[in-house]
Amino acid sequence: MNIRRTKDIQNLELPFKLKISFEKIVSLFQKYAAKEYENHPYHESSINIVREAKKAPELIDGFSDESVLEKHRNTIELLLEPLFPELLLENEIKAVSIPFTFTSFKFTTRFEKILQNAGEDYELKVRSFENDLMYKYACSIILTDVYNYSIDIKRPFYFDIPDKTTNTIKKYRAAFNADFMEIYPTENAPKITEDDIKFLLDNFDDIDVWKEKFPPKSYIFKGFGIMNLFDVTTDEIISEIRTSLIKKDDDLVHTLQEIFRRFFGINDLSLGFSIFETDSNNFNSSHINKEESLVLNYEKDVSCDCIFCNYILEKLFINNETLAISDVEKYGKQTENKNFYQRLKDKNIGSIILVPILASTRGSLAIIEFASPRPFELNSINQNKLQDLIPLFKIAVDRFSEEHQNVLEATIQENYTSIHPTVKWRFYEAAERFHRESFEAKEKVKIEDIIFPDVHPLYGQSDIKGSSIARNTAIKEDLTTQLSLAISVLLEACKIEALPIYKELRFRVEEYLLEVKKGLKAGDEIAILDFLKREIYPVFNHIKLVNDDLNSLVESYINRLDPNLQVVYEKRKAYEDSVTLLNDKLASFIDARQEEAQQMFPHYFERYKTDGVEYNMYIGQSLTREKKYDDLYLYNLRLWQLQIMCEMENVALKAAEKMEHKLRVASLVLVHSNPLAIKFRMDEKQFDVDGAYNIRYEIIKKRIDKAHIKGTEERLTVPGKIAIVYSQDKDAEEYYKYIKYLQSKKLLGNVEKLDIEDLQGVSGLKALRVEVIYHKNFNTQKTMTIDELIQEFK
Repeated sequence: MNIRRTKDIQNLELPFKLKISFEKIVSLFQKYAAKEYENHPYHESSINIVREAKKAPELIDGFSDESVLEKHRNTIELLLEPLFPELLLENEIKAVSIPFTFTSFKFTTRFEKILQNAGEDYELKVRSFENDLMYKYACSIILTDVYNYSIDIKRPFYFDIPDKTTNTIKKYRAAFNADFMEIYPTENAPKITEDDIKFLLDNFDDIDVWKEKFPPKSYIFKGFGIMNLFDVTTDEIISEIRTSLIKKDDDLVHTLQEIFRRFFGINDLSLGFSIFETDSNNFNSSHINKEESLVLNYEKDVSCDCIFCNYILEKLFINNETLAISDVEKYGKQTENKNFYQRLKDKNIGSIILVPILASTRGSLAIIEFASPRPFELNSINQNKLQDLIPLFKIAVDRFSEEHQNVLEATIQENYTSIHPTVKWRFYEAAERFHRESFEAKEKVKIEDIIFPDVHPLYGQSDIKGSSIARNTAIKEDLTTQLSLAISVLLEACKIEALPIYKELRFRVEEYLLEVKKGLKAGDEIAILDFLKREIYPVFNHIKLVNDDLNSLVESYINRLDPNLQVVYEKRKAYEDSVTLLNDKLASFIDARQEEAQQMFPHYFERYKTDGVEYNMYIGQSLTREKKYDDLYLYNLRLWQLQIMCEMENVALKAAEKMEHKLRVASLVLVHSNPLAIKFRMDEKQFDVDGAYNIRYEIIKKRIDKAHIKGTEERLTVPGKIAIVYSQDKDAEEYYKYIKYLQSKKLLGNVEKLDIEDLQGVSGLKALRVEVIYHKNFNTQKTMTIDELIQEFK
C-alpha cells in the first residue's frame, strides 16, 4: 500500500487531534457478519474481515502514529477494498486521505499513475490554502457537525500535479467524502454559545478569536476521508484564456502562447494572428495586429489569392472553417510549392492549425495561427480541442472590432462631428469665425457656443409596456430550465454511480432553483452561472466518462446552451428579438416619415432606441436661414406628430403578429407652449435645453411616462391610447381640433381629460388621453402625406 505524506503540513496547528480510525467501516462489516444477514452475499467475507480487524484493535480505537498504517497494511487493504471497485480503478482518481494533513493511501490505479508521472520528489500539496484559513475551515466543520450551525467558508481544494512525461502541470479539484469520520469535543473544548457564533461571524479575519473559541487540539477528529480528484486542467486553461482575452495586455500573444503550449502539450508551439478587412478577395491586414502573424511577414496590404491556395481561401475566408495542415511538406507537394508553403517552410513550420473568426459586425476576419516545428503534432484531431475556445476568440475579435470602430468613430466625432443637416450651416459659421479669429489673434481663441433661441420643442415616445418585468421573467425561465437540466444529469448520475458528492451538488442546485422560483435579486444570475462553471461543469466532465447514457445526457445539456453565452438563452432571445423587431419597425417608419416632414419646414430631429422609441424635434426661425418661419408650421408639425403617433401604434400592432412576445406600446406626446433655447454641449456632442427655466421641460420628459392619474394608482400611459400632456388650457383647445380631425379620419376614438399627479419639482400638469383606432389592413405605404394633411386640415 502506497503511503504519501506531505512534510510541509505535518505540524499544521488545528483545533483537533487527528485519530485515524476504521471503526465506521468495521461496524458496517459487523452488520453484515450478523446472523440475520447469513444469506447476504457479503456475509462470509464480512465475518473474515471483522475477525482480522479485531486482531488490530488500534484500527478501531484510532491512532495518531502513521507508522501503524504500514504495520497493518494488509488488514487496511482488506477493509478498504469494497470502497475501490476494480471496474473503476482505471477511471477514478481516488484515494483514502487523512483530513488536513493530506496523508493519503490506498490509491486507485489511475491516481497511482498520476503520482508516478509526477516524480518521486512530488508531495500532495493544496494550492494557495494558508494555515490560518485551514484552521478556520476546520472550525467551521466543528460548528456544523457538533453544534449544527452551518458557516459556509468553503473553498475548493486544488492540487497542481506535474506530469514529467509531458513536462506540463495538471490541475485537479478535490472533493472529500466525510462519511467515515466523526468529531467530538475533549474536556478542554469551550462550550460554543449563540453569542460566540455571532462574534465569530463579525471577526472572520481575527485568527486569535477563532483559536480562543476553538483552542488547538480541543476536539477529536476520528476516522478517515475519501478524496476524489477531478481533472480541471482544460477548464483552468480556458479560464486563463478568457481572463487574458478580457484584460488589455500589451503582451497578449506571448501570454496566450504560453497557455496554449500547455493546452496542446507542445513546449515550442508558436502562436500568431492577424485581422483582415473583408473586401472582395483582397483582405487588408489590420495594422494593429499584423506584426503578430507567423506568415504575413509584416506586409501592409495583402492580396490573399496571391498567398493562399484556392482550398485554403474557400475553407478560411468563404466557409470560415478551421483548417489543420498536419504535414507541411506533403501540403507543399500537393500545391506545387505555392507561396503559402514557402512561407511556412521559411518559418520552419512542420504542422499548423488555422482558425478563422468572423466578427459580428464590420466584416473583420481574424485568422489565429497555431504552429509546431514538427509534422503531425498539430492535426485534425487536436484541432477539435479548440471548438470550446472559438466562442471566446469570437468575443475577443468582436471586442477588438468594436473598439477599433470606436476609435474610428471617436476620430470622426472629434474632427467631423455628425450634425443634423438643418443646423449644419450654424456650425460652419462658428468654425469659420473661429479660424478667422485664431489667425488674427495672438492669444488662444475659444470657439463660440452654438445656441438656437426661440425654438418650439416637440417630444414623443412609444414605450414598450412592462419591458423590465418581461425581461426578468425571461431570465427567470431560462435559469429555471438550465438548473432543471443540471438536476436531471445529477439524478441519473446518482442512479449509475452512487457518489454522495452528486447528491450534495444536486441539493445545492435545487436550492438555487428554489431561490430563482421565488424571484430574482440583483447578482443572482451571475452567482448561479459562476457556481455552475466552478462546481458543476468539472463534475460533468467526469460524468461523461462513466458511460454512454450519461455522456449523452451531458451533451444534451450542453446543446441547450447558447454557444457564445454558455447559458440557456431561449426565452430571453425570443424577448430581445421581439424588442429588436419592434424597435426597428418603429424607428425605420418614423425615420422615413421624418424626411417627408422636413420638406414642410426645416427643423431639428433626433431619435433614440430604448425599450421602444423616443424622439425630440425643435422648430423655429433661428434654426434655418432658408425659409421664413411662421407659427403655422408649428401647428402643422404638431398635427403631423399626432398623426404619426397613431400610425406608429398601428405599426407596433402589426409587428406584434410576427413576434413570439406580443409586445404593446404606450404612446405619449409632450406639449410645451413657450419657446426655449437649445445649446450644443461640446462635452456631450449633443443639443440640450439652455437656461434654468427651460430645464423644467427636461425634468418633465424624464418623469412623465411613470406618472399616475391624480387620485388613482392608474398609470397615465397605457397601451391602446395616446397621452397628450400639457399645462395650459389653450394647448388642450388646440389639440382638441387635431383630435377631432383625426377622429374623422378613423385614426382616433374617445377622449379623456385627466389631471396628472404632482411630480417631483413639477405640478399642475394635465392630459388628454385619446383612444387609438387600429386598422386590420394598415399599410405604411398608404398613409396620409404631409401635403395631404395640410390641405385637408385647411
